[in-house]
Amino acid sequence: MTESANAMPMEVSSSIKLDPTEEQILKDQISCTERKTSYTTLYRFATKLDWTIMFIGLVFAATAGIALPAFSVLFGIMVDYYTNFQTHTINPNEFSKEVNYFSLVYVYFAIVIFVALYISVATWIYTGERIARQIRERYLRAILRQNIAYFDNYGSGEVTTRITTDIHLIQNGISEKVSLAFQNIIQFIASFIIALTISWKMTLVTGFIIPFLTINACLMNKFSAIFTKKSLDFYSYAGKIAEEAISTIRTAVAFSAQKKLSNLYEAYLANARKEEFKKSLLNGFALGAMLFSIDAAYALAFWFGSTLIINYELTPGKVVSVFFTLILSTFSLSDLFVNIQALSLAAGAGPKVFGILDRVPSIDIASDTGDKPEKVVGHIQFKNINFVYPTRPDVKILNDVSLEVEPGSIVALVGSSGSGKSTIISLILRFYDPISGDIFLDGHNIKSLNLTWLRRQIGLVSQEPALFKTTIAENVSYGLVGSTYENLSNNKKREMIQNACKMANAHDFIMNLPDKYETMVGEHGILLSGGQRQRIAIARAIIKDPKILLLDEATSALDTQSEGIVQSALDKASKGRAMIVIAHRLSTIRNATKIIVMNKGVIMELGTHNELMNKKTFYSKLVEIQQIQLSLKAEKHLNERNSLLMDDITKSFTIKDEDRILSNKSLSSSHFSQKSDVEMALDHNDYQFTTWELIKKVVSINKPELLILSIGIIASVINALSETGDTLRRDATFWALMFLVIAVVNFFVNMIQNVTLGFSSEKLTERIRSMSFASILRQDISFFDEDNHGVGALTSHLSLDVTHINDLAGFRLGNILQVTTTVFASVIVALIVGWKLTLICLCSVPLLVGAGSLNVKILHKFHEKAKKAYEYSTQVACEGVDNIRTVAALTRENDLWKMYHNLLDEPMCHGFKNAFLTSSTFAFANSISFLVNALAFWYGSKLFMDNEYNLQKMFTIYAAIIMGSVSVGRVFAHVPDMAKAKSASATIISLLERVPVIDIWCQSDEKFKTTKGHIKFSDIHFHYPTRPSVPVLRGINLDIKPGQFVALVGQSGCGKSTIISLIERFYQVTSGTITIDGFDIDKINVNDLREHIALVSQEPSLYDMTIKENLFFGCRPGQNITQNDIEKACKEANIHEFIVGLPNSYDTQVGKKGIQLSGGQKQRIAIARALIRDPKILLLDEATSALDSESENAVQEALDTAAHGRTTLAIAHRLSTIQHADVIFVLKDGKVHEQGTHQKLLKLRGVYYMMVQEQNLDGLNHEDTVLS
Repeated sequence: MTESANAMPMEVSSSIKLDPTEEQILKDQISCTERKTSYTTLYRFATKLDWTIMFIGLVFAATAGIALPAFSVLFGIMVDYYTNFQTHTINPNEFSKEVNYFSLVYVYFAIVIFVALYISVATWIYTGERIARQIRERYLRAILRQNIAYFDNYGSGEVTTRITTDIHLIQNGISEKVSLAFQNIIQFIASFIIALTISWKMTLVTGFIIPFLTINACLMNKFSAIFTKKSLDFYSYAGKIAEEAISTIRTAVAFSAQKKLSNLYEAYLANARKEEFKKSLLNGFALGAMLFSIDAAYALAFWFGSTLIINYELTPGKVVSVFFTLILSTFSLSDLFVNIQALSLAAGAGPKVFGILDRVPSIDIASDTGDKPEKVVGHIQFKNINFVYPTRPDVKILNDVSLEVEPGSIVALVGSSGSGKSTIISLILRFYDPISGDIFLDGHNIKSLNLTWLRRQIGLVSQEPALFKTTIAENVSYGLVGSTYENLSNNKKREMIQNACKMANAHDFIMNLPDKYETMVGEHGILLSGGQRQRIAIARAIIKDPKILLLDEATSALDTQSEGIVQSALDKASKGRAMIVIAHRLSTIRNATKIIVMNKGVIMELGTHNELMNKKTFYSKLVEIQQIQLSLKAEKHLNERNSLLMDDITKSFTIKDEDRILSNKSLSSSHFSQKSDVEMALDHNDYQFTTWELIKKVVSINKPELLILSIGIIASVINALSETGDTLRRDATFWALMFLVIAVVNFFVNMIQNVTLGFSSEKLTERIRSMSFASILRQDISFFDEDNHGVGALTSHLSLDVTHINDLAGFRLGNILQVTTTVFASVIVALIVGWKLTLICLCSVPLLVGAGSLNVKILHKFHEKAKKAYEYSTQVACEGVDNIRTVAALTRENDLWKMYHNLLDEPMCHGFKNAFLTSSTFAFANSISFLVNALAFWYGSKLFMDNEYNLQKMFTIYAAIIMGSVSVGRVFAHVPDMAKAKSASATIISLLERVPVIDIWCQSDEKFKTTKGHIKFSDIHFHYPTRPSVPVLRGINLDIKPGQFVALVGQSGCGKSTIISLIERFYQVTSGTITIDGFDIDKINVNDLREHIALVSQEPSLYDMTIKENLFFGCRPGQNITQNDIEKACKEANIHEFIVGLPNSYDTQVGKKGIQLSGGQKQRIAIARALIRDPKILLLDEATSALDSESENAVQEALDTAAHGRTTLAIAHRLSTIQHADVIFVLKDGKVHEQGTHQKLLKLRGVYYMMVQEQNLDGLNHEDTVLS
């Protein structure tokens, strides 16, 4: 592994000064101006159909908004009829006739309200789904469109946050909340107009509050959006930490870094909570001020209305009408505040999302401009190229580089890690633009070529091959995207796939898998070995027969036998095409047409192998270090052995043009159509929890804030009770003063309610996110191998599910408690005053409760299905961004977008069903109150005429019933949120309660006091949990003595890395026992076990922090290290000089997954991180594979030194690095095939002997085949 095309290698350089033109080139590649978006911007993608549907919805929302105030007019008329009957102004027959008539009018009102609310809510949920889908799709398209430099500071964790949390907030703010808010506004205006027509005096006296309420709402929304944006940014940063931690989980587990990562995650959550708490303070004060002004207006209206009655200017009915319209206006304003919150959150989420949508990258893959030559020869020229990475403008990578790749030639790039080799590959693919100089392809400046066309002429194999979470066949077929072979029939494609895999020496191991080519490779191909992944990547690169082939350490992860076969295949595949090869194993490039030696961004020398060897300069020194001699005899032997096989493969690989059969069906679409119903649930069944159990569990999480929560709940109850006593007495002056007192109480109570519940809900959100993240990091590795536990799905749980739970906390919780208390208080008052009429009216309660429960249950099922589908689509989006360089090289942007587009069909379908169900139950709950009132007026008139109830009793009951029935409708507005919260709670609780087999939280296991490092495998059998039918280890027996240096060798996939995973206890063995110093590791505390082990993986994982912070991850818990300790480890890893040469030295940021370092630099830092741990057991999985010869030699000496006094287990394909091992175990088919020292194994002339011969190492005695 060198610095890959995925990497941004930094090289030691003095600070450089760029001219304005060069600075602008860099700025254009990474700048992203955050767009200031207004709320209306969120509807940018609404179609004419959407606008038509939304307009219809608003018309019916207005109808519903007018109907409720009109009801208060009817109520006032009824009051007058009751009053006239009591004063004998009308006779019983006339009274009964009028009551019957108006009761029937109430029934008509119920029908109108049902239809109006159903249509207004359904239409807006429907259009919200459509527009949100457009935003999701366009956001992903915009993300995939961005140039590579943009992603150097941008990760898939942020994409998850935007697609889940932010777009969820936008959807919530452009759906039915808009219709309901519009209804609230119309209701308020209609109430005011109706009140004005009844009594302009009484209305104008109370109208002074309108300007205040308007200004109050505007200021609240403005500042609320600011706080929302800040909190979302912090949640986005936390999402990045979560994504990095989950995607590098093996590194986190090996170094027991779970607590450190959790602390980083929690720091961002704490900052987000602070911003949300500021918003709660603002909202509490604003709402308190609003209700104070409304209650003060009530007091004035109550007193002034009584004065008008006394002066005979108004009848009691008209005063009641005006008063009830004011009450309804209060309800509308209170509900408007809740709905406006959703709109405010949507506006706060908009800038980040629409900022990407509007960014046009300087290197634009979506552009149709540019030349598309009919023929490609493959003549590449670099002329005076100077290059600086946009995120590291102070470090020059290429300095006046000029080179030429002739058509059909093989050009090899060699040199130390970070010398700029992979940068050249990145520039050919136009991942970046140089600050000066030009690159030509067949005489065309590549800037003048169409970018998509350019990349489709090139095949790339990176040093860290990225596979996608699908089948082997699907992964290989991605190499056909955009090629002339893309539309072949599935049978022809399958033939091409198999031929490519044969050429890459992958066919045999694939056919040995139970599902063969339909085997799922897992996220990042984790279910395959490194060598297997690399062979599939090679097959993917060569399947379309590209004119230009770029190989960045294409065979670094292969065993010697596979490498020999694949190298022969690549040599034959190079005929007729230009090929650029980066290699540290110099034996693989000895036949290159031209070898270019680079150092610190400068070409040191170039020529053929023989020419450079004769010069005895830089290249010859590299060869000497690697101890390679061109053994013609061994080479001939190897080539003869492979020639027959390769001739057959090459012949079968050719497909004639006339055999091509166009087909619209791709393997991609066929595969994902089968996966449309993929189960995404966590291990525990989400349905096992009852609603009450979930409430108890969520409340228990919020237990530390129980006192604050209780204060908020009590405040909500007081607030509700203050609303139910407004018509209970007659003394106008006294009750007017009481209203004023209530106004003052309401101000403080509402402020306390919102602040306390807001604080409690944000602490709940913070705690659930923190606990969920900790629980994810607690799981064993097998958990992350499962299809439904990918990075996208798990980060979605952390963001969207927690958001859904929080939707029923805070202000919304207070609102629900408030209206619920209003209902109960109204019923109690009504029962006390007159139980007969009350019980008749309560007959609708079972119907309402049943409808509500059924609604929650059905919505829960709909939401579960939609959530699973959204998780899967999010996983696809995140995977695309995580592997953006591979996506760009394969030009899969449009293919990936189409896949995402198709995956959104299922959740959208569930969303539409949800729209119709939600709107019907909401409309039913709000319309049934009119039927209840009709029944109350009709039956109440009978009791009134029979003198069982007097006027005071009648209207006390009526007022309570009206208040309660209106409140029931307000509760039903929260039913969809309840269903989502229930589903999310089940998922989160299942995650929190999942106990892994290998549990880092378990304290009962035995601890190590001292460790010698004696490792013993006794009859170990093992298969991966996700592949129970594929045995990996079949009765392995190993005995590794304390202090021994032991090597594992064998073909890719034979079980070498699995042995290391089992020592680290990443997995539980199927059978057998592994002991360390005689202790069964299954019975040893796993944290204590890992404290004594350090791991250097084949593909090192670094975090988006400084070099020093990454090194600190190597520390054992409680281990104190100094700067001297850090520098000592870095010197041993041969990286110290490079680090101190950087402008910021050890405080240099390495970028996401170490992207700003070359592969070799990352590997050396990973080695230093392991050495800092001072482990008793050192595990090296191809620890030096990414290093150039010079660095490898130095680091190998350091590792040899570091091995003294500790047990070292090394996996290596370069046999020169393990020839001095105390014991070498040769694995084959999951068993120990040979074992012994290097010399002993050579004398056996078995598998190891053949591997040595195939590597052609210097010092080979061709009689005895002995390494020097």
